[in-house]
Amino acid sequence: MTTIGRLHLRDEINEIEKRALGGMDIVADQLDRTLRVIVDRDFAMADMVIADDDRIDGRFLEVHSDILSLIARQAPVATDLRLLAALLDVIRRIERMGDQCVNVCKVLMLAPEAPTDDLSLTERVLEMGRKARAMSVESARAFARRDVEGAERLCRLDDEIDALNREVFKIAVALGRDDDAREWAMRMTQVSRAIERIGDNAVDIGEETAFVASGVYREFEDASHAAT
Repeated sequence: MTTIGRLHLRDEINEIEKRALGGMDIVADQLDRTLRVIVDRDFAMADMVIADDDRIDGRFLEVHSDILSLIARQAPVATDLRLLAALLDVIRRIERMGDQCVNVCKVLMLAPEAPTDDLSLTERVLEMGRKARAMSVESARAFARRDVEGAERLCRLDDEIDALNREVFKIAVALGRDDDAREWAMRMTQVSRAIERIGDNAVDIGEETAFVASGVYREFEDASHAAT
């Protein structure tokens, strides 16, 4: 490949990366709206979250198609191919984060009113959501900067989300003794699990950051499983 051809290839890859990571801005907006649905039971907002998932799906299809087309046309190797392979996974993780926001809103639309005393379960779910949003944004930032240390720090936030998820389950069990609160508590465990998965996907993006930077794929702390 000529020098000009290589520069053109790099420009194309940079543009694809920019569009892929830009999908995280949509996810952050979706999470903000989803948290409002949790607080206000704003079902009009929930409908907006569900409808806007098409934007994330469209970004996924666009970036995925462009990467495969570029590989077929230019046959990139070494670091260029590694970056493109990582971006295929990154955009897939972003699309899944959007799906989890939709899942939360659909569950909330089925949930009954919260009990008068929810034993602070809602506050824990909101805290999970705030941490998941921070993780999502930071995972994209770390990838863009090839910041491996920043990517590894995502595990600490993910551990906090996992701990809150376990607290939500314990509270839901306690609330389940009340017939009127049982269904709401069950629905909120579904919400909590969806948010927990957003954190896991952010960690996965962090792992792709390390792969791009080093050329070696490795898992961080197994953040998707409880410690034994």
